[in-house]
Amino acid sequence: MEKKPKHTRNQPAELIKVVLYGPESTGKTTLAKQLAEHYKTLWVPEYMREFLQKKWDFEKKLVEKEDLIPIAKGQLQLEKEVLQQVENLLICDTNLLELKVYSEYYYDGFCPSEIKTEATKANYSIYLLTYVDTPWEPDILRDRPNNRGEIFRIFEAELKKQGFPYKILKGNEEERFKKATEIIDTLLDR
Repeated sequence: MEKKPKHTRNQPAELIKVVLYGPESTGKTTLAKQLAEHYKTLWVPEYMREFLQKKWDFEKKLVEKEDLIPIAKGQLQLEKEVLQQVENLLICDTNLLELKVYSEYYYDGFCPSEIKTEATKANYSIYLLTYVDTPWEPDILRDRPNNRGEIFRIFEAELKKQGFPYKILKGNEEERFKKATEIIDTLLDR
């Protein structure tokens, strides 16, 4: 049996791209790792977390407006690198739509036009919107434990505005994993 070629940008899009999307501390990274392991594929980590952790470690500063473009470029580069290594399923811990939402939230509606343009491209199969019913896990990069409900509504409103396909994941870790695999299995059966 001939092995299916890996996805490249020049090939037709048979690839299923799943984005875990939602407020901070809602289990996206944990679920991304679980799904990648379950489906024996790769996942794209959140570049912003790595970028901001390094910034904090060296400068004791958090995100600033001038960080947004480098974060976006880093996220796109990570996704591009991982995309070249998968065959039929890519799990993304986040994408630029999340960066757009946070930028507009933290900077009174401001988001660089380059990020807006890239974030609103419809090149993902499904967004799995993580609800805020998980316990808050504090760390130096998380700052709004009491605003997660408000931020969740903003995240969902952005998906509706863009017309992107999405499903909400609620419940404990096992319930979210079960629901996510049901959704992904349906997409893979097409």
